[in-house]
Amino acid sequence: MMRLLVAAAAALLALTAYAQRRITPVNTPATTTQSVNELRGDTARINAERRAASVSYVDDKGMLVWVDTITGDKWVDSLARTSGIPKMQYPLLHSVSVSADIWDAAMRLFGQDYGLVGFAAELNLHNRYIPVFEAGLGTASHKPSGGGYDYHSPMAPYFRIGANYNFLYNSNPSYILFAGLRYGFSTFRWEVRDVEVNSPYWQETAVFDIPRQSSTAGWLELCFGLRVKLWGPLSAGWMLKYHSMLHCTTTPYGKPWYVPGYGARSGALTGAFYLTYTIPFRHKPAPDDVPAAD
Repeated sequence: MMRLLVAAAAALLALTAYAQRRITPVNTPATTTQSVNELRGDTARINAERRAASVSYVDDKGMLVWVDTITGDKWVDSLARTSGIPKMQYPLLHSVSVSADIWDAAMRLFGQDYGLVGFAAELNLHNRYIPVFEAGLGTASHKPSGGGYDYHSPMAPYFRIGANYNFLYNSNPSYILFAGLRYGFSTFRWEVRDVEVNSPYWQETAVFDIPRQSSTAGWLELCFGLRVKLWGPLSAGWMLKYHSMLHCTTTPYGKPWYVPGYGARSGALTGAFYLTYTIPFRHKPAPDDVPAAD
C-alpha cells in the first residue's frame, strides 16, 4: 500500500511539472521586444512614407544613403551596406546644362533694391563633378527709409567660375544634391547723391554728392543646393550661398555699398533659385534604385 502511495505522489508531481512547462509562454516580453531594442537607434527602420519621398545612393564607403528630396536631409541605412565600393555608373561626358537664376528678380518684387539676373553653364562629368561658369548683370538704386543719401550703381557685368560636387552621382540623375565652390569677379561704377550732413552746432544741413567712382571686387562663395527634374529636360532648384569678400577697391570716398553678383557688402548669406535646361550627351535609362556594386 505504501509503495502504491509513493508511486501515485511521484506521478502527480511529474504531471504538475509537465503542465507548468506547457503553460510557460514561448514569447516573453523580453523576446518580443528584443528586435525593437536592438534596432532602436538604427536608421534602417525609417518608415515607408519617408522613403517614398526620398532618393538613395551608395557613397564612397559602400554605404546606402537616403536623401529627402524636399529638405536635402540625409541618413545612412546601416543594414544595407553593399559588398564593395561602387564604380561610377555614368559616362565621363554625361550632360551639359544652362540655367537662369531668377532669385534677384523675384526678390526685387519684395522690395530688394539691387540685383538683376544671372545665367550659368555646366558640364556634368560622370554625374559627379560639375564645372560651372556663371555670368550676369547687376544694378542698384538704394535710398534708406530715413533718407540721408541716394546710392546708385549702373548696370554692370559679373562673373563666377567654380565647380559642384554631386553627392547623388550613382543615383537617379533627375535629382542632384550638391556642394560647390566659386570665385566671383566684377568691375563696376557707383556714386552717391544728396548726401546730407547735419551740424547741430550751426543748426544747418549741408548737402553734397560723391562723384562716380570705379571699383573692382573679387569674392569667394561656398554653396549647397538641391535640383529636381520638373519635366523632360527642365529642372528647378535652390541654392544657399555663403560668400566672403577677398578684395575690393578702396576709393577716396571709401568702398562701395553694393557689388554686382555679390550684393550688399554687409551680407554674408544669400540664395539662388535656378531654372535649368539639360542636354544629355548619351541617353541612358535612369536607375529606379541604387545600382548594384561591381
